[in-house]
Amino acid sequence: MENNKKKIGVIFGGRSGEHSVSLMSAKFVISQLDPEIYEISLIGITRSGVWYSGSDVLEALIKEDDRNLEPDAYISSLLGNAKYDIKAGELIEHLKGLDVLFPVLHGTFGEDGTLQGVLEIEDFAYVGSGVTGSATGMDKAIFADLMVANRIPIVDTVLILRSEISEQMANVIKAIEQISYPLFIKPANLGSSVGISKVKDRSELIEGLLDAAQYDRRLIVQKGHNVREIEVSVMGNDKPIASVCGEILPGEEFYSYEAKYHDETSQAVIPADITEEQSNIIRTYAVKAYRACDLAGLARIDFFIDKDSDEIYINELNTMPGFTKISMYPQLWEATGIKNQDLVEMLIEYAFERKMQRDSIKRTFRRDE
Repeated sequence: MENNKKKIGVIFGGRSGEHSVSLMSAKFVISQLDPEIYEISLIGITRSGVWYSGSDVLEALIKEDDRNLEPDAYISSLLGNAKYDIKAGELIEHLKGLDVLFPVLHGTFGEDGTLQGVLEIEDFAYVGSGVTGSATGMDKAIFADLMVANRIPIVDTVLILRSEISEQMANVIKAIEQISYPLFIKPANLGSSVGISKVKDRSELIEGLLDAAQYDRRLIVQKGHNVREIEVSVMGNDKPIASVCGEILPGEEFYSYEAKYHDETSQAVIPADITEEQSNIIRTYAVKAYRACDLAGLARIDFFIDKDSDEIYINELNTMPGFTKISMYPQLWEATGIKNQDLVEMLIEYAFERKMQRDSIKRTFRRDE
């Protein structure tokens, strides 16, 4: 009997600080893939960067997180079978047997354009943005500059290098304190609120800089406003569309990692209780930012509404947003009328569309043509 199922490889884990979040997202995405339509191949990457494939890999990585064991030794001893261990020379051939890849990877080495570069070189169809979009969406400092260039309002932002913190702390503090407290300190290239802190004075500033510098060599410091946190989901390629808006009511002082994934007091209000005019402005800015960064497939874009002035600011975007059952990206689309299973299938179709666009590009040039 002929097998007409599409072969899809779901990639998860990775060397990022968001490794654990990736596993949660992958579990949800896999649960939404119809086994009647897709033949699913699971591809897990350990914290040390070793790739494995096999039906038990996701659960193996999840248990490794729980037990805090060394990934290589643990997976080898748990699976105990060479078929799960993809050697470097065999990796590309393994992936080439698949029709499309769904890299459910958050943060560095997965969402920042590095993996996308490999997939582009090998000419794979894959879900999500390409090299340029992934890189510009990941680096919050570059993203801020792009928003300024495209006249999309963003809060005051200062870029700090880790080397400057260790060598010129006094100058760093002087530059930052031109913006009044409170301030937010963020690694430039991480998501899920990893390494982010809100600081209200100089001692907290120094502590926050040192903490964030553990996660990246580039940091941003942004002016803290008294805000409402509004999020919108976007999907598509050349003609992106935006979902309804949702509001985050964090159980903590701001929407931290704990508030996102472990604190049940945080709430999502969907649709957000904002005016139609505010909703239209935010959704228009979201699509404009999506295009400005050359995104594809999907993104969640976060905004602030200043409680005192009603000014709207873009905060950041995520080119591979959290995809757990409590994540805003799928919840916003569900509220817009798109069910989770349909959403995942649409993202896969956008991947094939993007591949067709790449295939139509002429790769040779001669003067006599």
